[in-house]
Amino acid sequence: MRLAALDEYGILDTPAEQGFEDLTLLACRICDTPVALISLVDRDRQWFKARIGFPRCETDLDSSVCKFVLAEPDILVIPNLALDPRTDANPLVTGEPFIRFYAGAPLRTPEGVTIGSLCVIDLKPRPAGLTGSQRESLTALARQVTTLLDLRRKGETLSRAEAALTGLNVTLGQLVARSSADLDRVWRNAQDLQVVIDADGVFQAVSPSATRLLGWAPEEMIGRSLFTFTDPEGHASSRSALHQAVHEPLAPHRNRYRHKDGSHRWIAWVTTPEDDLIYCYGRDVTVETEQAENLLKAEEALRQSQKLEAIGQLTGSVAHDFNNLLTVIKSSTDLLKRPDLAEERRTRYVAAISDTVDRAARLTSQLLAFARRQTLKPEVFAACDGVRAITDMMGTLTGTRIKLGFDLPERRLFINADPSQFDTALVNMAVNARDAMDGDGRIDIAVRPADAMPAIRTHEAMDGPYVAISVKDSGCGIASDKLERIFEPFFTTKEIGKGTGLGLSQVFGFAKQSGGDVVVSSVVGEGTTFTLYLPRVAEVRRRRAKTVGPDLLTVGHATCVLVVEDNVDVGSFSVQALIELGYLPILATNGAEALIELASDANRFDVVFSDVVMPGMNGIDLAEEIRRRYPELPVVLTSGYSHVLAREGTHGFELLQKPYSIEQLSRTLHAAARDRGQRSALDNVYI
Repeated sequence: MRLAALDEYGILDTPAEQGFEDLTLLACRICDTPVALISLVDRDRQWFKARIGFPRCETDLDSSVCKFVLAEPDILVIPNLALDPRTDANPLVTGEPFIRFYAGAPLRTPEGVTIGSLCVIDLKPRPAGLTGSQRESLTALARQVTTLLDLRRKGETLSRAEAALTGLNVTLGQLVARSSADLDRVWRNAQDLQVVIDADGVFQAVSPSATRLLGWAPEEMIGRSLFTFTDPEGHASSRSALHQAVHEPLAPHRNRYRHKDGSHRWIAWVTTPEDDLIYCYGRDVTVETEQAENLLKAEEALRQSQKLEAIGQLTGSVAHDFNNLLTVIKSSTDLLKRPDLAEERRTRYVAAISDTVDRAARLTSQLLAFARRQTLKPEVFAACDGVRAITDMMGTLTGTRIKLGFDLPERRLFINADPSQFDTALVNMAVNARDAMDGDGRIDIAVRPADAMPAIRTHEAMDGPYVAISVKDSGCGIASDKLERIFEPFFTTKEIGKGTGLGLSQVFGFAKQSGGDVVVSSVVGEGTTFTLYLPRVAEVRRRRAKTVGPDLLTVGHATCVLVVEDNVDVGSFSVQALIELGYLPILATNGAEALIELASDANRFDVVFSDVVMPGMNGIDLAEEIRRRYPELPVVLTSGYSHVLAREGTHGFELLQKPYSIEQLSRTLHAAARDRGQRSALDNVYI
């Protein structure tokens, strides 16, 4: 019946008509709302014959609130659409423009068929709904809408239409008089700020509530720009909002107004443009805004406190472990100073110092791995090949009572990662699994392709491709309250002396720094599975490994080395060590000094050996400059840690990680100088 009635009226999709526009405007003013609509409910949509404060001329039926008016005998009022089960999922409630209040009077034909509504809408809830006068006025205006529709349908003569319109004008005049009184009462008693401004932001009208909210009398504000009263820091955003408000209702916007007493108030605005003016409704949200800011500050203070606590725990653990290592070194050096020390004991103490330095270096490396600050040397290799390469080592580490199972696909799955750190991560996971089983059980290691990485801790699932390397054990499992902490450095559930708490930290740091992550699932009493996700890449042809000569200490053969080191002790030691190895070292204490040495005669040097972390020009910048000026001169870098190396890599230069042994130093410099000589020999052949 409703659809047939709409067809008879022939009103759908017709141009705007002044009579309907006037009635909509009156509804908006009388009910003091930014939005008013004459809504006609069609088969699958609602279409607006007239609208104030709403940009669209129709919406789909799912977005319609007016459809609920069809079943109402009288006006429908919903104080808060977000709390009403009929409308809490409405797209216009959950999304833009976030409507909250609705009141609709039915448009009922003389035959008793409801075809739509004359409705008013607000962007904020109205617990009190409409006043009695507003309800009565809205109902009367709805009847007038129906009267206009009937006039169009019946095709009345001009005289009858004029007579009807005359009567309508009388009625409207009465309504306007009553609504004017209502509006004046609302204007005078409004708790929120109501203002009218022009396109330049100049106040044309200001409600008396301005005095209570801002301390300014309306006459002190009228004729002056809003920017006179707002915080200068927010002028840019306010100008942008003003430009938008001239053409369309403003998206949620707030700015800070200056109170007459010098304090500030945050005002949140809703606006409606009309006749080159902007009607604005402002609410004081100072308390809410300050509470939100205080909450953010409190959260930041809590985060900083937690960081300091974590740093304190980490520092204490590092100090404990390093002090143990230093105790061994100190004790060994003191014993080496004793006269008439037997050679066997001297050898033992020197070995203890060397082993302890290696342990300290591993400890530092594991900490850097967890912090994702280690210097990686990534290359493309098949994950299956990496697993196969350490199967014998796995068997040795886990022992004969633990059975190892491998599920490696025939298809080679390639990753771009540091092979050494990859091996270390697998070993750490295997050792962790071994310890969880007390040396007896089963460990299964599998490699498989993955199209995505699941949601882990704080980040969402991420599309692949990835390679998933899992290590599953049949051990005791991990309690749920421990799962969140297992990757923390120095956290361990093992007995004192049976674990450093850094193995899984290395796995975590390596995974994150390589663009992946590690997932753990565990059931107490049944076992644990660690799955390492690393980005999958295409296969690339690997360069043939360089042949390495015999590990001889004295291989300098008068090779000239430019040593660049800002630390006096390290520089002096390096020079002395190289002299004893048969090299001819020359020391420069910084990058600028090194370039001066090279500028005087670069051909006398066979290789440059430079620290990375130096004041002024760092080692990377120096190496790049040498590569530009002297492309044939090899550069070997050395560093204990560099954030540049951790972030950007070695830029293609050979890197000798501190602490290094004399053998490593000699072998690396010898290889670099030899490669240069081989290139020169090839150049001579071609010449």
